[in-house]
Amino acid sequence: MSTKRPQSQSSKQRQLRVGELIRRTLSDMLNRAEIHDPDLNRMSITIGEVSCSTDLKVATIYVMPLMGTGTAEDAITALARNAYELRRRLGREMTLKYAPELRFLPDLTFDRLDETRRLFSDETVQRDIAARDDGEKGDE
Repeated sequence: MSTKRPQSQSSKQRQLRVGELIRRTLSDMLNRAEIHDPDLNRMSITIGEVSCSTDLKVATIYVMPLMGTGTAEDAITALARNAYELRRRLGREMTLKYAPELRFLPDLTFDRLDETRRLFSDETVQRDIAARDDGEKGDE
């Protein structure tokens, strides 16, 4: 028998707030080059989103290097290599009971946007959109 309780709206809000706080704090740390790793400091890394587990003990961080400073794999490797130091500093700056375990994944948002643009520019899709618009105008 499962003892899982349904997640309340307030706990979801807390996850979002903590995720955003982690995102801002890590961005500031990386921007100020507080971690003494030349590979990490050589890259300009953007943190797109931070997703927290329901118990706030695991934070999944979606990252992407900017301006061709490296590949997403290079950024994730450098961040994972320095995860202990990042977690330690994060724990000092935040007022959480536990500093969350940090997991890094590539941010695929830009790839999805490019694919969506490509799909909308497709001739067949444009024809379908135009046909739907014409059908709605005929109903009026």
